[in-house]
Amino acid sequence: MEFAVNRPAGEDDSYSSDDLLGIKGAFMQSADSPPGLNSSQALHLLTSAQYADKLLGEVESVLFASKSKSPFRKYRDALSPAQVKVIEDYLAKIRVQMVHVLDAERISLPEPTLDSAHSIRTTLAFVKVAFYDCTANRMRAYGELPESKVRDLNGLVDEMVGAIDKLDSYLAQGLGQDLQGRLEQLERSGGDVTMLKTLERIINDHGLVEFRSALSMIIDRLESKAFEIAFFGRVNSGKSSLLNSIVQSNILPVGVNPITAVPTRLIYGETPRLRVLYAIQSPEQAEVGALAEFVTEERNPANFKHVSQIVVELLSAHLRDGIVLVDTPGLGSLATSGAAETLAYLPRCDLGVVLIDAGSTLTEDDLSTIRALFEAGVPVSVLLSKCDLLAPDDRTRSLAYVSRQITARFGLELSVHPVSVQPAHAFLLEDWLNRELLLLYGRHEQLMQQSLRRKIGSLCEAVETALRIRLERGDTRSDAGEIDVAAIDARLRSALGRFEETRKLCLEITHDVENFAGRALATASSHLTDKWPQHNTVSPSDVIRDAIDKVAATKASHVLAAVEDLARDLTDAVRATANDLGFNDAHTEDDLASALKEMPRLDLGTCKISIKPSFMVKLSKQMAARRIEQSLRAQIGTALSQAFYNFGRMLDAWSQRTLSKLQLRFDADADGYRAHLHRLSATDRVSEAEAVSIRRDLQQLMGSQTSTAEDMTPAS
Repeated sequence: MEFAVNRPAGEDDSYSSDDLLGIKGAFMQSADSPPGLNSSQALHLLTSAQYADKLLGEVESVLFASKSKSPFRKYRDALSPAQVKVIEDYLAKIRVQMVHVLDAERISLPEPTLDSAHSIRTTLAFVKVAFYDCTANRMRAYGELPESKVRDLNGLVDEMVGAIDKLDSYLAQGLGQDLQGRLEQLERSGGDVTMLKTLERIINDHGLVEFRSALSMIIDRLESKAFEIAFFGRVNSGKSSLLNSIVQSNILPVGVNPITAVPTRLIYGETPRLRVLYAIQSPEQAEVGALAEFVTEERNPANFKHVSQIVVELLSAHLRDGIVLVDTPGLGSLATSGAAETLAYLPRCDLGVVLIDAGSTLTEDDLSTIRALFEAGVPVSVLLSKCDLLAPDDRTRSLAYVSRQITARFGLELSVHPVSVQPAHAFLLEDWLNRELLLLYGRHEQLMQQSLRRKIGSLCEAVETALRIRLERGDTRSDAGEIDVAAIDARLRSALGRFEETRKLCLEITHDVENFAGRALATASSHLTDKWPQHNTVSPSDVIRDAIDKVAATKASHVLAAVEDLARDLTDAVRATANDLGFNDAHTEDDLASALKEMPRLDLGTCKISIKPSFMVKLSKQMAARRIEQSLRAQIGTALSQAFYNFGRMLDAWSQRTLSKLQLRFDADADGYRAHLHRLSATDRVSEAEAVSIRRDLQQLMGSQTSTAEDMTPAS
C-alpha cells in the first residue's frame, strides 16, 4: 500500500507503508506533550517542504543554466553578478527558514536514500543509448545514407561513447582504485612516484581529464612489470620437472600428458592460490592441489571443461620481481605448419625457453619451435634437459651438435645450456638461472625503465603545453589559425570509425569459424590424398591433424590481419596528428602493436584418427578424398564440430578484448589531441587566481620533471 501526497500534475513522489510507519513513529506524542500536528498533518508539511525545496532547486538550475557549458542552453544570461548573489542569498535564507519551521514542529529531516554515483551512472547509460541510436545502421532508418558518412558516424558514436565510458569507469572504481589511491599504494611498496603524484594533482586541479588515461596506463606499467618466460618442449622432455625445480615445489603434474591448449602461468603470491580461466564462463578460484583436475588428460579429457588459461600463485624466490613462468606443453606437429599457426598458438612472452631432451635427439619439432619463436620476435634460450643421463664428454658433444644444427638451419649463434633436476647436478640449473635468465631480466627491466621515462616525459610535455595555452588564452596571438582543426578532427573521427568496421568483420569471421568443421574435414581429406606417395614415412593421422590446424590457423590469421590493419591505420592517424600539432609520440606504434598478442588456437584434444589410405591407391584422388572424409566424419565429426565452435567463441572473445585495448590506447592519444585543439580555439581569459595557480604548477613541473623521472623505479 502507498500513500501519495497531493501535488501538481506531473509529480509522482510517494511514500510506502513502511515510510509512513517510520514517520508516524517520529511524531508520536507523550501524554504530557502540548497539542501538536498529528502524523498525517506532519507528513503533509514535510512533503510540501520537500516539494518546495525541489522547486527551489529548479530556480537554481535556471539561475546557473546561462553559465552552463552546454551547447543547448535554454536560458540566456539576463542577470548581473550582483543579482545572482542576491538570489542565492534569498534561496539560502528560504531553506534555513524552512528547516526552522520543521524543527519547531519536531519533524526530523529524512536521510538521503539514493547513491549519487549509482544515479549518475544510470543516467549515463541512457546518454549512451541516445548516441547508439546515431550509428550508421540506425541512421539508415531515416533515409539513404551516403557511404562516405558511415565511418564518420560510427567514429562520432565511438568518440562520444568512449568519453561517457571513461566517466562511468571513474565512478565505478572502488576506494583506493583511483589514480591517487594507486599511486599511494605504489609509494607504500617502495616506488618513487613523486613526479606522477605531481602530475596527478595538476591534472585534477586544472580539469585536464584528457590526460587521465595516459597517466593510468603509466601506472599500469608500474603495477605490473611482469617478465614472462614461456617453456616449450616435447612430451617427456622434462619441462614440468624443471619448472617444479625452479619454483621449488611439486605443483605441476609430472609423468602425464598435459593439454596443449591450456597455458599455466606461475606467478608470485604470498598465499598459494589457483585461478582458472574459461573460454565460455567466468573465472573461478580453486586450491592449488586441484591443478591436475584442469591440466591432465586423465581428469580433463580433450579439455571438455573449456579451460583457456590457469594462473598459479606461489611463494617462490624465483617468481619475485615480476618474473612469470609459463608452462606451454609442446607445440608438437603444429610448429611445422608455419608462422600463422604458431603465432595463433604462442602465448605472450618476453623469453621462450626450448627444452631438448638429452636422452633423445634434436627433432624437426624442436627446430620448428625455435624458428616460430624467432618469427614471432621472441628471444630464445635453448636448454639440453636431463643432462645427468650423459657422461661429461657426451654432454659436451651433444651441446655442440645442437648448437651447430641451429646455426646451420637459421644462421643463429645460440648458446645451448645443460640443465638437470637431479640434486647432484643442480648447479647446472643455477648456472643458467644466474648467467642468462637474470641477465635477460635485467635488460628487460632497463628497457622498461627507458620506456617509462619516455612516456612520463611525453605526458609532462603535454600537460605543460596545455597549461601554457590556458595561460595565454585570450591573447591576440593564436596558434589555432595555423592548424586545420576541422581536418585533424575528421582524421581522428574517421580512424575511430574503423573500429566498428573491424568489429563487424571479426564477428563475421568468428561466426564462420564456429561452423567450419565440415570444410576442415574436406580440406584435410584432400590434403591426405596429396600425401599418398609419402604414406610409408608420414603418419596419416599427423597429416590430418596438421591440415586441420592449418585451416583453423588460416581463419585465425584473417582475424589477426583485420586487427593489425586497424592498428596500422590508428598508428598513421596518431602520427600524422602528432606531427601537425608538433608533438613527439614515436612510442605510439609499439603501444598499439603490443595489444595484438596471445591469440587462442584450435584444441583437437585426443581425437582418435585411424586412416589407412594405402588400400585406396586404385581410386581416383577425388573419390579417395570423399571416402576419407566420410570416415573422418564418423570418427571425429562431433568432436571436431565442438572444437571449432569453442575455437570460434574464443576467437570472438580475443578480438573483442584486443579491440577494446586498442581503442583505449588510441583514445588516450586522441583525447589529448582534441583537448589541445579546443584549448587553441578558446578565447575566454582565465581569472587572475587561476593564472597564479598555473604559473606555480608550471614552475613545479619544470623544476622536478627531469630528476624525478630519471630516478623513478617500479615498486618491488
